[in-house]
Amino acid sequence: MLSLRAALQRGVNWSCCRGFSVSHQAYYPGKKGLVLGVYENEKEEENFKFTNAGDTFDKVVSGKLRDQLMRSGPSLKKGKTRMFYGLHEDFPSVVVVGLGKKSASIDHLENWNESKENIRTAVSVGCRQMQDLEVVQVEVDSCGDAHAAAEGAVLGLFEYDELKKKKKKVVATQLYESQDQASWQKGVLYAEGQNLARYLMEAPANYMTPTKFAEILEQKLGAFKDNVRVFTRTKPWIEEQQMGAFLSVAKGSDEPPVFLEIHYQGSTDSSQSPLVFVGKGVTFDSGGISLKPSSGMDAMRADMGGAATVCSAILTAATLKLPLNIIGLAALCENMPNGRANKPGDVVKAKNGKTIQVDNTDAEGRLLLADALCYAHNFNPRAIVNAATLTGAMDVALGSAATGVFTNSSWLWTHLQEASIVTGDRVWRMPLFDHYSKQVTESTLADLNNVGKYSRSAGACTAAAFLKEFVTVPHWAHLDIAGVMSNKDEVPYLRKGMAGRPTRTLIEFASRLSNDKNTT
Repeated sequence: MLSLRAALQRGVNWSCCRGFSVSHQAYYPGKKGLVLGVYENEKEEENFKFTNAGDTFDKVVSGKLRDQLMRSGPSLKKGKTRMFYGLHEDFPSVVVVGLGKKSASIDHLENWNESKENIRTAVSVGCRQMQDLEVVQVEVDSCGDAHAAAEGAVLGLFEYDELKKKKKKVVATQLYESQDQASWQKGVLYAEGQNLARYLMEAPANYMTPTKFAEILEQKLGAFKDNVRVFTRTKPWIEEQQMGAFLSVAKGSDEPPVFLEIHYQGSTDSSQSPLVFVGKGVTFDSGGISLKPSSGMDAMRADMGGAATVCSAILTAATLKLPLNIIGLAALCENMPNGRANKPGDVVKAKNGKTIQVDNTDAEGRLLLADALCYAHNFNPRAIVNAATLTGAMDVALGSAATGVFTNSSWLWTHLQEASIVTGDRVWRMPLFDHYSKQVTESTLADLNNVGKYSRSAGACTAAAFLKEFVTVPHWAHLDIAGVMSNKDEVPYLRKGMAGRPTRTLIEFASRLSNDKNTT
């Protein structure tokens, strides 16, 4: 019978032994680990193929890694791992991760780069396995794409445990044996941007109030005082701006509303028209008088996901020093059912003078966005992109596979789609037909109704049509992110919880826009 020490040295995979616990560190007390990639065999005579870094390491250990990997079982499938111990004194723990086929590339049916997704998944699994073993320093194989590897490492290790006494070990990751530090660091920044959005969305609503949200962003953006200005607008300013739709939602809560305004000047030309990001910032959505069911209502702490993603994207753009001007607008409040709250049938007036019949107080996000979109036009925007966890109908339509995009601009759509293929956080174009506009412009008491007259039909489309009534610029996109708000197990390199999507796609989109001087 194989001894425990010999089993560890030979790299036996103990994951099949459920309920059996062993402290590997008792034998190898080092706290440094290594994650290496291996490709699936593409020819029958091949068992597997190491990455360049894997080949290099195997030579350093005189072929022991290859030998133990071959002895330890069948070839590693995509996203699977195998752990080895004692191969090298600098790395007491080495995990080999399956990258799938080396020939993987852009999959036009899936609308993403399969190779990048495989790397993100494999690296995240390897890093989590190291974290479970309390290995606190991990070097990571670039696996041929240092940017994607960094994203997998940083996204995969994130977990919101701020309010728990028992926390997971913090793992520091760095690139192993590669000259591509610039790509690695860029990937780290993209992932940290998404993790900030995840943090903001996951925090309980009594911790993440409109005021606290604004304070956090102001503090983080304070590091960029040379080219970033932050304005935290309070209720008197909102009233001066005649944002009646926004205020009608906010008055239902004792928490004061905040209109957060961020100006990032990345271009050397201060007169350059900005990209304007607009985010829905409902820090808790009870539904108001049209009260939501209690089951699952706790997740509505993340109904400010639009504000979280666009603000995090701007922070990352500033960190990357992207050469374009960006303005971020976030209308922040709670939707609660106190004695001052909107009642079904109430009529409110938006900033542009249009009146809105509020037949469903749980369709509040479009009221905030209506006023924010009107305000966005003050900046002569090159383009306006808004993000919002707007409709459950979007989740029904696309689930968590992609963000739904409604846009009047093919130029804007092309940039968003191309960005999403790179990030793997996909988008899908949805219809913005006049057919839907007619359903929100026929109202008994006002110019518009905040729900479509056929209430059970095309809810995401009628919500987008409603927003279109407050847009006059030729380049506007509405991103309905309700379906991608949270993650169960759909995205393997994200743990269960709020997803922070599509922050990386917004960052990549802004980066691409900074290199495109056209708008056609």
